[in-house]
Amino acid sequence: MKLGYFMMPLHDPVKDYHRAIAEDTEAIIYADQLGFDEAWVGEHLTTAAEPITSPLIFMANLIARTQQIKFGTGVICLPQYHPAVIAGYAAMFDHLSEGRFIMGVGPGGLPSDFELFGITDANRNQMMVESIDMILKIWEGEPPYTIKGDFWNAHVEDWHVDKLGLGRMVKPFQKPHPPIALSALSPNSSTIRLAAKRDWDPISANFIGAWSVSSHWRVYAEECELNSRVADNSRWRVARSIFVADSDEEAENVVMEPNGSFMHYYEYLFEIFERSEMKAAIVANPEDDPNQVTPRDMVNNFVIRGNAETVTSQLIDFYKQVGGFGTILMAAHDWIDKTKMKRSMELMATQVLPAVNQYLTASD
Repeated sequence: MKLGYFMMPLHDPVKDYHRAIAEDTEAIIYADQLGFDEAWVGEHLTTAAEPITSPLIFMANLIARTQQIKFGTGVICLPQYHPAVIAGYAAMFDHLSEGRFIMGVGPGGLPSDFELFGITDANRNQMMVESIDMILKIWEGEPPYTIKGDFWNAHVEDWHVDKLGLGRMVKPFQKPHPPIALSALSPNSSTIRLAAKRDWDPISANFIGAWSVSSHWRVYAEECELNSRVADNSRWRVARSIFVADSDEEAENVVMEPNGSFMHYYEYLFEIFERSEMKAAIVANPEDDPNQVTPRDMVNNFVIRGNAETVTSQLIDFYKQVGGFGTILMAAHDWIDKTKMKRSMELMATQVLPAVNQYLTASD
């Protein structure tokens, strides 16, 4: 099992913006020092709680300050941009990072962003597919470009002047292009099915029940079989809220603290799901009544916590329950207590992950 870091990020909305992104920067540099394999960063434009407006710009600031960690966009919300813009930006980032780039894409997930861009009622899944197809055509092709779609067009013909370089668009560093990943939330997700159909990597969200996570792999494997491919669960990334402390008691106190970062994280998500009338997606068990779910229930059910031994046991149980995966993405939470959060990352990397991998190796 590999270890990654998944950062929405999510802060107290009254936290100073400069301090918030400074802490996010420090967290990823620390993850790199601890040997985390990947860092994923989200994208939102209309919330003080999730304040990274461009994961590519944010992560470009980290390339020279890290040694080995790979950078994933979690995710680029494709319906919000012209595909040619993303094709150019992503290809350049791939070069700047010398291939330490995984291109996570999606239809977007924040209603206030949809409202900003006027796409609340749009078919965002269809827009996402058209966008990534146009991006791939740009990367695969040469000018002149004439790519027509239902939502966007990319056309360069009159000003294709090859001897001047006009009309050419940047190609990625990785060939034929960076790995593409799609994130999924809902049980039996159609997004996961699309990832399997297109041979892209699946990512499962951290604020859903194990039963829903398990359904993602079932759908992915089914679709791979329909496309004459064998599903490889080493490509599957599963995010989870995890807090590791020096004792079970300390972990429980930190996670269940009413004014703590874990409770704030899930209260924020709960409010969004409630306003969106999507609480059915966040039940811990399929038979649970969505109307009875509370933020405290989400924290209690979705946060793996304890000392290193306890977290190792819980993570192995979760791994078995969902059917096995290749990378655990440790979700970032606000550094209300920086020392304890960094200690959690340290224990996860130096004690929990080695113990989990020792168990998995012995079980083979």
